[in-house]
Amino acid sequence: MSDGRFARALRGESQPVPPIWLMRQAGRYQQRYQHLRREHSFERLCRVPELAAAVAMNAIEDFDFDAAILFSDLLFPLEALGFGLSYDAGPPALDRKLTPDVLASLRPWQEAVPHLRFQADAVAATRARLDRGKGLIGFVGGPWTLFVYACEGSHAGALAVAKSSPALYRGFAALAVPLLTEAIRMQLDAGADVVMVLDTAAGELPPSCFAGAVAPDLAALASAFPNRIGYYAKASHPDQMTSATFAEASWAGLGVDSRWSLARLLASDRRGFVQGNFDQALMLMPEPALRAAIHAWLAPIRALTAGERRGWICGLGHGVLPGTPEANVRLFVREVREAFA
Repeated sequence: MSDGRFARALRGESQPVPPIWLMRQAGRYQQRYQHLRREHSFERLCRVPELAAAVAMNAIEDFDFDAAILFSDLLFPLEALGFGLSYDAGPPALDRKLTPDVLASLRPWQEAVPHLRFQADAVAATRARLDRGKGLIGFVGGPWTLFVYACEGSHAGALAVAKSSPALYRGFAALAVPLLTEAIRMQLDAGADVVMVLDTAAGELPPSCFAGAVAPDLAALASAFPNRIGYYAKASHPDQMTSATFAEASWAGLGVDSRWSLARLLASDRRGFVQGNFDQALMLMPEPALRAAIHAWLAPIRALTAGERRGWICGLGHGVLPGTPEANVRLFVREVREAFA
């Protein structure tokens, strides 16, 4: 376990300078990552623990973030269940789409668990290289997000097939939830301080559907590991996140994107950490404009007391975009730390 700014944020302690962790902080915008990709396929970088650890550590070494995150992909649980999964043509591609017949042909979740062992091994390899003052984050995809990809072949569009297939989702979740539970357990046992459930497609759901269909499965994951699991859904909104089933679960904290008022959320009656939420698109601006945007974003947060900012993990609304200048990432880290020093 780590012992630094990130660990203190997870414990909900007040501290003057927040830890910084960015989603997708290890990836395509980095020169060192591009060098590794010229030598290895994306899948090999994920599957070989020492290579996955190298990618994760490159971000720490280049930018001095306060936490590393497992380098992997959300979709490997689908492969573990029996889907063919390829990254050869760019976006991940499955060999078929989920139907009742395909669901019946998938592996039992117990047989799928060993197929995700490589992710836990990558967590352990990263922990072995990580300074004790830096945190380590594992992650899994949310069951709804995995279901959407299995049904639709992507997370884009209206998601009409997935939204109109509640019985198929329930059958899929019966496999996915226990599989994800064991994947989380393996990552925590391997040395992750916290595991994030990253739910890319859940923000597309109306609040009533989220509360009725998806939140109970998320609550099952959180209750299995009280205060060790965080949650982030792209394009989420407060009506989803305050649903009764979600609010009552034992979550460690919540990530939010730039659609939320971070200052209002931090100052609210809440529990757990809050991660976010500078607009990642602004990271593409020229340096003077970016510096001004960072300070405009920080102004209402700096007006809060240190107690109100307790548990804040500073980051972007979503992940670092391809093409983001490395100099801008360093600028973001420096300006945030200097603003609160």
